[in-house]
Amino acid sequence: MNPPVLRSEAPGRLALSGPLVFSTAGQLLDAGRSMFAGTSGVSIDLSGVTKVDSAGLALLLEWLRLGQAEGRSVRFTALPEKLLAIARLSGVEEMLVTGNGG
Repeated sequence: MNPPVLRSEAPGRLALSGPLVFSTAGQLLDAGRSMFAGTSGVSIDLSGVTKVDSAGLALLLEWLRLGQAEGRSVRFTALPEKLLAIARLSGVEEMLVTGNGG
């Protein structure tokens, strides 16, 4: 499995590619924290995500929580269908789609 990559495409605009799973969530959490710093809002393109599980969903929810705590908007685009299905089953789909952490 290739490692995930979180890269900056422009100020406040990031793209995530690779697996968004239990084994990668911790490193992505740390990468996100550092890449979000100094921005008033961030948009994360998930079109390059190749695999997802419930830990990936937990990571995105944590990014929303961090954004809310720091007064930063966090928005996700191109959410993978499997991620939306997990979010729907967990009752948090609207949070991901609207970028509203609370």
